Amino acid sequence: MIDRGLIDIQKSDHSVLVDLKYSTKDNFIGKDVYGELAGAYLQPEMAKRLLHAHELLQKANPGYRFLIYDAARPNSAQYELWNALDALNIPKRSKTQYVADPKIGSNHNFGCAIDLTVVDEKGIPLDMGTKFDYFGPLAYPRLEQEMLRLGKLTARQVANRKILRTAMTRSGFKQNTTEWWHFDGMSKAAARARYGMIK
Repeated sequence: MIDRGLIDIQKSDHSVLVDLKYSTKDNFIGKDVYGELAGAYLQPEMAKRLLHAHELLQKANPGYRFLIYDAARPNSAQYELWNALDALNIPKRSKTQYVADPKIGSNHNFGCAIDLTVVDEKGIPLDMGTKFDYFGPLAYPRLEQEMLRLGKLTARQVANRKILRTAMTRSGFKQNTTEWWHFDGMSKAAARARYGMIK
């Protein structure tokens, strides 16, 4: 990743925590997809924005920190995640709501997307209402108010998501509409034009 000019986030800010879920078995596929990749890497511009977002988070909520679940992702891993959806009986037409088609690529494949949460002063992740990589409407930011009205999310869970979202969007990231943890630094078209795909 470094040879492609990407930045190792923890080397830029040691207080940002990293637990790459696809480098463990704690993910929807149930196996280590990344192998030796254990660091969170982003394009320099994205890394700068993320560190700014972290500063905003800590200023507004002293003691809180980011915990990164995923960042730059090789396209070879994208194929593995895409194919794993078949075993979960995700309808073909719905697959792209959860994993980008590897033929097109995800912003993760260009080092321009990040999956993360917020931890408190004790290092405990805030309650966001679902786990990372939860497949379903409960994870959709665009349906939060409806889920709140139906009693499926609490006001605290929605407020916790807003803590994350506020820091990220004020630093130039865009929230994914179906994953509270996923933020894009630019459009896929712009990422493709500016950066080569990480194979």
